[in-house]
Amino acid sequence: MKTRLLVASLLLVGACVMRLGVNVEAGTGADVEPDLQVRLGTGSPRRLSDTGLYAPDGTIDPRNRPFSPQYPLWSDGAAKSRWIRLPEGSSIDVSDVDRWDFPAGTRFWKEFRFGDRKVETRFLRRETDGSWTFASYAWNEAQTDAVLAPEEGMFDVAEIAPGKRHSIPAVTDCRACHDSDGGPVPRTNILGFSALQLSTDRDPGAPHAEPLMPEMITLRTLVEEGRLTPAQSDLLATPPRIDAPDARTRSVLGYLSTNCGSCHNGDSSLANLGLFLKANVSGSHSASGPSHPAPSHRAPRTLAPSHPLPSHLLGKTEKWQIPDVAEGESRFVTPGAPDLSAILVRMKSRRPSSQMPPLGTVLHDRDAIDLVTTWVEEAGAALVAPGQSRW
Repeated sequence: MKTRLLVASLLLVGACVMRLGVNVEAGTGADVEPDLQVRLGTGSPRRLSDTGLYAPDGTIDPRNRPFSPQYPLWSDGAAKSRWIRLPEGSSIDVSDVDRWDFPAGTRFWKEFRFGDRKVETRFLRRETDGSWTFASYAWNEAQTDAVLAPEEGMFDVAEIAPGKRHSIPAVTDCRACHDSDGGPVPRTNILGFSALQLSTDRDPGAPHAEPLMPEMITLRTLVEEGRLTPAQSDLLATPPRIDAPDARTRSVLGYLSTNCGSCHNGDSSLANLGLFLKANVSGSHSASGPSHPAPSHRAPRTLAPSHPLPSHLLGKTEKWQIPDVAEGESRFVTPGAPDLSAILVRMKSRRPSSQMPPLGTVLHDRDAIDLVTTWVEEAGAALVAPGQSRW
């Protein structure tokens, strides 16, 4: 009888532990939804510590190399760390210099921190069939490990500003940006690890630029270690950079390329909008669209000083309607008029129906808004002569 009571008590305790979302294996409490266990995906380890990010002593495994893109994605001010692990002896196929093809077994991690706390770590892994596995891990209260989040994401996991909370995105949200190429078989893109992002010719004016530490991978590292196939030594002689007539335009176009270009490019399902913001190295799929090749990085574009805006954006009509503007008169950029420029109206919005980017952010990017506002104002001053109207 006593034995049966003991077994029943242990089963009851175990059920309560599972109901509370306690990580029994790690011996720590995790702030996760009660039915998390039922809805976990099966393609990724349950704990971040089992993905290969850490060495046995809890430090980052030295096989995981840190890197920092020169144009970081806006993530509500989160501090981020990123790592890549390439399989030993492997290389990245860069036959298309703007669409790197990573070997099976490649792994990426990106850690998000708000204040002094780790909140989320995202994980990507290239599978042997060429597909990519996406997973996100929610950090426990003790900051000792992170637990695999449900595929549909987790809402409001951490407060990041008064009344604003960070949510872990659903896998479908992650793929909305990474798999944004058009066509019957979407191609997964690694947004922060490319020739432009790892260029040694870094933009000092890039919003939210992060320090490049000596141990971080750059384009030079990959070339010198023979990690690119075919070899791309010319990328060291002429490092990729945004073609622009001035420093501010370079920074604006770099920011738009990262934060908008994954969807707004000549190869995505949104190509019919005609708004091409992805800046590439080759020119075959450039910010001017697939049918209007841009000069390569070896021959920087030269624009007249009076035109600080690229011609393909100058006065372009926008299908999204700016409030209180005549039907059909909304423009992506109206030189000299930030309030009549759809890009800024949407950057300032955090309504789901109008905000840009549409996913992954609940706070305005003040630094970028200030940068783009000045850029638009300067464009108007340059284009409008005394006594003339803008259009």
